[in-house]
Amino acid sequence: MADYDQTTAFLGVWGQFQQVVFFVLCFSTIPNGFSAFSVIFLAASPSHHCLIPEVNLTEAWRAAIIPSETVDGQAQQSMCSRYRLDVVKNFSDGGLVPGLDVNVTDIEQEKCLDGWSYSKDIYQSTIVTEFDLVCGQRWKESFTSSVYFIGVLFGSFFSGQLSDWCGRKPVLFMTMTIQTVFTFIQVFSTSWEMFSVIFFIVGMGQISNYVAAFVLGAEILSGSVRVLYSSLGVCFFFAIGYMMLPLIAFYIRDWRMLLVALSVPGLIYIPLWWLIPESPRWLLSRGRVQEAEAILRDAARRNKVIAPDVIFLEVEDGSPKASVKYSFLDLLKVAKIRNITLILFLVWMTLSMGYFGLSLNTSRLHGDPYINCLISAAIEVPAYLISWLSVHFLPRRLSCMTSMMLAGVALYSVQIAPADLPTAARALEMLGKFGIATGTALMFVYTGELYPTVIRNTAVGACAMVSRVGSTVAPYLFYLSAYHAVLPHMVLGSLCVVSGAATFLLPESFRRPLPETLEAMHQRERIKCSCFSKEEDPNEKLQVKLTNKVLLEVKL
Repeated sequence: MADYDQTTAFLGVWGQFQQVVFFVLCFSTIPNGFSAFSVIFLAASPSHHCLIPEVNLTEAWRAAIIPSETVDGQAQQSMCSRYRLDVVKNFSDGGLVPGLDVNVTDIEQEKCLDGWSYSKDIYQSTIVTEFDLVCGQRWKESFTSSVYFIGVLFGSFFSGQLSDWCGRKPVLFMTMTIQTVFTFIQVFSTSWEMFSVIFFIVGMGQISNYVAAFVLGAEILSGSVRVLYSSLGVCFFFAIGYMMLPLIAFYIRDWRMLLVALSVPGLIYIPLWWLIPESPRWLLSRGRVQEAEAILRDAARRNKVIAPDVIFLEVEDGSPKASVKYSFLDLLKVAKIRNITLILFLVWMTLSMGYFGLSLNTSRLHGDPYINCLISAAIEVPAYLISWLSVHFLPRRLSCMTSMMLAGVALYSVQIAPADLPTAARALEMLGKFGIATGTALMFVYTGELYPTVIRNTAVGACAMVSRVGSTVAPYLFYLSAYHAVLPHMVLGSLCVVSGAATFLLPESFRRPLPETLEAMHQRERIKCSCFSKEEDPNEKLQVKLTNKVLLEVKL
């Protein structure tokens, strides 16, 4: 078959058909920004101390019954212990005054036998306050995030292969439904265990929806519109959802009502089934030529152009490719493809660990958690703009390596920030988040360009799956600060530097057509000269013309 982009060039690159696909698919990724970071507010842990039951105590003893402890150089009430209530009550009944008649530090302490009292200055309720995930149960707070990312891992693995077997469109809408329905079901959770199981299913739907939308748009669109969609479109709309999250959470501070608000937008996506087509590239890879031509002829009608009488001259019914089913193992069978896959696994895992680790850490930063979360989300907007410009004008390897090196240097520099100036440390952490967000957007584009149509969704899904190993570890990463304050940033910085260097070993895909088969991918040689090599693919001139045309149309 002739090159797909050449064959379908009669459609143009920015007609009504492409515009609808572009914006509808981008719009479908907004709820992913809600779901991915909702745990920041759902599982937030407000300040708390042992609950003092309604017993006859003097005000002096009621104020003194909670021990004081030093945390980060500051004195605060103990969160997990109190002085023995029976002893304190005896002293109170005897009219003794703490600090004068009795040295309270000599009284034996006990656990919070009657539960906890939680501050409502910031949060009205969270799953932490609902299910008492504090003190001995505190591990469940971080494990809740890990359960979600384990669900993301499973979703990445199964949905990628399912999408390559059954089609992009059915998997996209199936996973959108799963994400919406189970987010709403979480509202009725009666225990932490029930909440976590449902959260696992939500995670399966969230990443599968995002990856399916990314691959579907990348395969339908062409030229620089495809680049715009892959590097800026889906990422930017994801960031919009992320930025909306703290705004919604600020006004809805009850965790159950917050989940209701986050699930409602999913109902809007039902009519989109009739606006989004299946990927013609995928249909061709399965030998379903007539269906692919029907979609392209409908696209030509909507773009008001005339389609050729026969679109795919070299494709015959019963194509041998139609009976071939590829799987995850095909990413590892051949040495060259295996090396590419393993390097991408390392890079994706590092970026995911850094991205989610720094994002989830916003609730622990100095200052208001809602503002910190909004800043963390807003920093992604310039990151995605930079990634879009980089994809247009810079080789992929150079762009990816530079963004990760920037993140590594910024995270290393956190240790030199003055202890009495927490704003400086927060700024450096946000700079690291900027580099990692830029690298994440670039790697979605780069990975989609490296792998052929027959296994592209499986490959992107597999990379997303492995990356979730990093995101599963991310909630625990900042607990390393108990050993050394900057140890989490040093670990992340080192991984970013190593991964950035590893990207130089990947093939270059800048201004090259998407491969259609594994053989085409295997034959693609890594550029051996500088990053700015002028070596061109035979079809590169056509790609450059299409790029210049769409840029002119956008300017006009």
